[in-house]
Amino acid sequence: MPKKHSSFSEESVHHDELANGLKIVTDAVPYVESITLGIQINAGSRDDPENSAGLAHFIEHAIFKGTRRRSYIDIARNIEKNGGYLDAYTTKEHTCIYLRCLAEHLEPSFDLLADLVCDPVFPPEEIEKEKEVVIEEISSVNDTPEELVFEEFDLRSFPLHPLGQPILGTEKSVEDFTDDDLKNFMRQHYVPREMMLTATGKVNHEEIMRLGERFLGPLAEQTGERYNRRSFLAADYTPFTVTLKKRVCQAQIVLGTAIPRHDPLFYSLMVLNSMLGNGMSSMLNLELREKRGLAYNVYSSVSFFDDMTALNIYAGTESNKTKVTLELIRELLRSDALKHPDPEEVKAAKTKLLGSHIMGMEKMTRRMSQTASDFSYFGRYIKPEEKTAAIEAVTAEDIAEAAVRILDDAPCSTLVYKPGK
Repeated sequence: MPKKHSSFSEESVHHDELANGLKIVTDAVPYVESITLGIQINAGSRDDPENSAGLAHFIEHAIFKGTRRRSYIDIARNIEKNGGYLDAYTTKEHTCIYLRCLAEHLEPSFDLLADLVCDPVFPPEEIEKEKEVVIEEISSVNDTPEELVFEEFDLRSFPLHPLGQPILGTEKSVEDFTDDDLKNFMRQHYVPREMMLTATGKVNHEEIMRLGERFLGPLAEQTGERYNRRSFLAADYTPFTVTLKKRVCQAQIVLGTAIPRHDPLFYSLMVLNSMLGNGMSSMLNLELREKRGLAYNVYSSVSFFDDMTALNIYAGTESNKTKVTLELIRELLRSDALKHPDPEEVKAAKTKLLGSHIMGMEKMTRRMSQTASDFSYFGRYIKPEEKTAAIEAVTAEDIAEAAVRILDDAPCSTLVYKPGK
């Protein structure tokens, strides 16, 4: 039975913890007939061992290759014969194994998901084949300039920190993975206190808890020394300006910076990003695409990690327009539009952000992932009403402060791929 129980939302969201320390969050959504189950593991590419880049991601693949009770064919058939689907993803800080099923198939689906994370066997022949699959995935990134330029940007920004390593690893690192590497990583990270189950949709909290106790309760806690993630410090960011010749048809530009985590600016930075480069009405899109015709694709993104926040701007343009494109981006970053934002523009950016958030929460997989992210980043569930109020409370002055902090506290870096051999 659970050790403790607390309700963060009387309407839908409940949080519990199994006796072994594994956290369970349920989010009841009465208007759907499906259930989305996700097991989040607090381990991503920044937790890969030295010289083993891509290991967290490879394990995400490897656990689908068989358990003591199921072959890889059984795994695929078990979920699809019940009309569901199974998937996974790895980020720099987390791994998530998830499925979606009809409510009537909850128990066998729960059993399958738990089996994957609790009892994989890594059949040698299947693992060697999966290495080839992941190497093909790496090749796909190498053939996609927009993805590759971001990967190299991180590598150059954080050359001595795990956050700079590619999530997929390298061809050599993947080829070198051993059975011991996989098992040691799982023994260290796939442990109850580093895992969370999130159930969203047509769920009953007590039923999920019973299934959790049955299928995840036996999961043993880590033995031996506990893993400590390497912290990010301001000195771990290395500013640079680099232009490289690549076999591309258009120039690929990434400009960005990183600062240590600063929670009071969390929502201000989200609204700033909404103004700057998110959507058709954003400053970057209006200036570079609509007004100047310099880029088909231009946007900004803000990423929040455990201990760092990164802002990135991307644009794809003709090679001979690289200089003017960069100049315009830098002018926007120094402009009065950010130093003294128009309150009406701030209001529009907040409305755009709120609309995106609310519509995203109507997608069950997104809702499951967002609930898990709240617990991972803030240590608790953030009610929609609280998020809405926090976003609506952001002022023009808050945007100006966020812009100064993210753009002035650390120099911006620039990476450009230009067409060439």
